Amino acid sequence: MCGICGIINFNNRPVQDKQLTTMMLRMKHRGPDDDGLFSDGNVAFGFVRLSILDLSTAGHQPMYSHDNRYVIVYNGEIYNYIELRKELKHKYQFKTGTDTEVVLAAYQEWGENCLHKFNGMFAFVIYDTKLKEIFGARDRFGIKPFYYYQDNNKFVFASEIPPILSALDNKPEANEQVVFDYLAFNRTDQTQDTFFKNIYKLQHGHSFRIKNSELRFQKWYDLKQHVGNPFNSPAEYKDLFSDSIKLRLRSDVPVGVCLSGGLDSSSIVSVLLNDFDKKDLNTFSAVYGKNEISDESEFIAEYNNLLNNMYYTQPSAESLFADKEDFVNTHAEPIPSTGPYAQYKVMELAENYVVVTLDGQGADEQLAGYHYFFGFYFKDLLCNFSILKFLSESYHYLIKHQSLYGFKTLAYFLLPETIKANLRTSEHGYINNEFTKQYASSNTITSNLYGAANLNAALFDHFEYKLEHLLKWEDRNSMRFSLESRVPFLDHRLVERILASSANQIIHKGMTKHILREAMKGILPERLRMRRDKVGFDTPQDKWFRTEQFSEYIQDVINSNYFKEMGYIDQNKANKLFQKHMNKKINIAKEIWKWINIDLWHKQFIQ
Repeated sequence: MCGICGIINFNNRPVQDKQLTTMMLRMKHRGPDDDGLFSDGNVAFGFVRLSILDLSTAGHQPMYSHDNRYVIVYNGEIYNYIELRKELKHKYQFKTGTDTEVVLAAYQEWGENCLHKFNGMFAFVIYDTKLKEIFGARDRFGIKPFYYYQDNNKFVFASEIPPILSALDNKPEANEQVVFDYLAFNRTDQTQDTFFKNIYKLQHGHSFRIKNSELRFQKWYDLKQHVGNPFNSPAEYKDLFSDSIKLRLRSDVPVGVCLSGGLDSSSIVSVLLNDFDKKDLNTFSAVYGKNEISDESEFIAEYNNLLNNMYYTQPSAESLFADKEDFVNTHAEPIPSTGPYAQYKVMELAENYVVVTLDGQGADEQLAGYHYFFGFYFKDLLCNFSILKFLSESYHYLIKHQSLYGFKTLAYFLLPETIKANLRTSEHGYINNEFTKQYASSNTITSNLYGAANLNAALFDHFEYKLEHLLKWEDRNSMRFSLESRVPFLDHRLVERILASSANQIIHKGMTKHILREAMKGILPERLRMRRDKVGFDTPQDKWFRTEQFSEYIQDVINSNYFKEMGYIDQNKANKLFQKHMNKKINIAKEIWKWINIDLWHKQFIQ
């Protein structure tokens, strides 16, 4: 919906408006429709608006409460704002059609407890002009971003990192533990740390308060403590899923769907057709040609006779080469593959037709959508001595997937933590030995993501430590093109109940997402409902990096003095691996992208 930023000086020095306007300019793509400033001595807020609800000037921020005591800057959507407004209208007179005004009134009425009332995605900061206190919070799962910098003199926050960098006196430095975890484990955002030293993200489900120059954090939402009752039937799941979609249709601007051809986004489209008769729905998809392994066009085509407005983009090696600097700058932190680039191009396409998009993000984490979840499930069955069930599920897995990957992950998950870490780091033999020695033992990834005792615990771990990087990429890709992305699978009512479900509601007879598949019977095209493979927003990046243009560029990167002086990667090993990739002996496209990305990022932000 927007971009927010602010500076609180602990030394009571007044904040200069120019500092805020510079920060706002760095994220104007998040809010092209309006902007605003608030300043009260040592406290100042900035805001850029993407108008979604009540498109009039009444939605201007920073917004004051009716008694002028509180001031808010807010990014997000509270989907149940209409119901909350009805609950509050006996005491508060609402003058706008915005959810921002509802958030303010809810805070006045319930204080910090208002957070539990909200169904949506949000990051906001409220200033109490009477008590001179600051309160801020972020949504349950980290759908909307919030970054901050703190030292003895100030607290600086923003929806993205580049605005914060513009407000700092010193040149940014790389957080090399985060760089190592990225190179060795393909993971980012599993902790509060970012790729920049001393710049952090407010953790999902957390709030903070600043009083008398003292900053205190609090975890206001713990998923494990809010697990509800499991679904009694697939029909019950479907009803709540449909209600989640219905809430996310609330908008005063056009809404579309990012359609990948997979089970999750297709389920959203089919519910929109079945329950809401949205035949005029706009959908946006990335395709590559029928002979490409990443192409989903034959599955997307299931909707050709059902939808009137289907739009396509075709990312290519040429387009990535042209976009690479902007793509890296858009994300401001390295990403481990070009998969998010497909989404970037989809959002670029959608910008021409809608302002709000829906997609299937979050379904894989709650419904065991990643193939390695079979390893957790098999481990669960073995540790509980469910031998007959293990043999049955193994049989169905082998028949349906014709793969040993689930058993390989089972073996890996049974290993001690130190061996897990060593195996993962040894896979990436190109990482500089000294860099590995310094940071390999201090990672937390193997225990947090691969140490779960059972399937249910693994799902919780993925919500805690993995989901957020996907949400971050979605936010950057969509907001780069001034779009708001909404994720119906992450309605907290849905998540809290599905994670209370038994393992056989999640995985059954060699198939993941069992309850969703059952719920979509007769609604989703059968070919999509029973898909076993998973591609999503992926790219044929292995071929892209073998093109002449990329090949020359990659060799220049690897052999440059700058690349060597970063100290992360052994040039000789990288060169040998790249030549094997070029000769089609191996496919290390993900690693090659990481070399490109870390080089571009370092030059754009650290050099």
